[in-house]
Amino acid sequence: MFIPKTIIEPFRIKSVEPIRMTDVATREGVLARAWYNVFQIRAQDVLIDLLTDSGTSAMSSEQWAGVMRGDESYAGAASYYRFRDVVEALTGFRHIIPTHQGRAAEKILFSIVAGPGKVVAGNTHFDTTRANIEFTGAEAVDLVIDEGRDPRSSHPFKGNLDPAKLVALINRVGARSIPLCIVTITNNSGGGQPVSLANVREVREICKKHGILFFLDACRFAENAYLVKCREPGLASRTVEQIAQEMFSLADGATFSAKKDGLANIGGFLAVNDDAMAAQARNLLILTEGFPTYGGMAGRDLDAIAIGLREVLDEDYLRYRIRSVAYLGEGIAAAGVPIVTPPGGHAVYIDCRAMLPHIPPASLPGQALVCELYRFGGIRGVEIGTLMFGRRDPASGEETVGAQDLVRLAIPRRVYTQSHIDYCIEIIAEVNRNKDGLRGLRIVEQPPFLRHFTAKLAPLP
Repeated sequence: MFIPKTIIEPFRIKSVEPIRMTDVATREGVLARAWYNVFQIRAQDVLIDLLTDSGTSAMSSEQWAGVMRGDESYAGAASYYRFRDVVEALTGFRHIIPTHQGRAAEKILFSIVAGPGKVVAGNTHFDTTRANIEFTGAEAVDLVIDEGRDPRSSHPFKGNLDPAKLVALINRVGARSIPLCIVTITNNSGGGQPVSLANVREVREICKKHGILFFLDACRFAENAYLVKCREPGLASRTVEQIAQEMFSLADGATFSAKKDGLANIGGFLAVNDDAMAAQARNLLILTEGFPTYGGMAGRDLDAIAIGLREVLDEDYLRYRIRSVAYLGEGIAAAGVPIVTPPGGHAVYIDCRAMLPHIPPASLPGQALVCELYRFGGIRGVEIGTLMFGRRDPASGEETVGAQDLVRLAIPRRVYTQSHIDYCIEIIAEVNRNKDGLRGLRIVEQPPFLRHFTAKLAPLP
């Protein structure tokens, strides 16, 4: 059977946004003024923006039509009920609580269940999840399988939570100290790697046995379900929607950022089955987000999410999406760039410790690469490593390093064409050829939480 090699986007473009072309000299000045923190760079100064896939999707014509239908009534808006009905049908959860984005759902959830002396288990907690857990005084513990920490491993489900590590944690701290276990699908901090359905079942059974709540961080549920369909034995004949529905059915609840697989620019939800927890969550929602039928979102955004949650399950779209990410990974790997393999669902992750062995982790090799990709080619990626997950001891001033030093190149959904990705491959390959000239950075100033967003940095001599 003939299968074309060329990736064809399963959509037509009917609205375009110009990209401002810049040169190296201009970008060097921009980078210096931003204190070598690409979060501080204006979007208009970026050529190809791979900082995140969160909230950066191009919405469809149907979603824009839904925006025009948005009901902005303060309470009981029709948009809410359209949103709620779609989420209930997909997830099966009894209580759907809208929030303005995923981290707001995390804030509410961990305000209820976490606190001093508590431990929250997960495969690999992402930055906002970890921050919201630690803000309550609880401890966030990563229990990803060993293969998930090995960039070269070809394990098909490197996002899996290790059941043996979970049992060991329970035995060490006691089940009463673990209010919740949360599995992120796909595992963003671990290279965008999927979690198998079998692993979700096994973790669920352990949690159920010990009376621990089991939640999903489901912001990339559709990409995870598609990779399960492709990689997990015996599931090829099932639809992506069926796989996703079974995953949700195994959980007690979920947090969700609609800025990813909701194909929307803002929004999210907290979903739970427990009536008492739902009541607590809604009370906190009213304090921090808004009335329970809008939860910090405009009605038009609720409609856009409802439509996006249906569109994201289209398997033609998912085939294109996953293949596009793999295309970028294969292209830079062929040029000798070490990446986390196999490529994940939403992004390609460069292994900076392997690429830049002359820059020690304490000197932020990931951030050094992020800065060079922007300086040389106008590409904005993000460091996921020592800058994001390391920390400074407030007493001694000593810095700890991250478990890995990666650079994530997250591809916005339905935004860039194959020629944009080809440009990225060329730029990254050229940077790799000249990598020996790169130098590390030092932290000049940092906040106590989520330091990578606002930290000021300077090049080392």
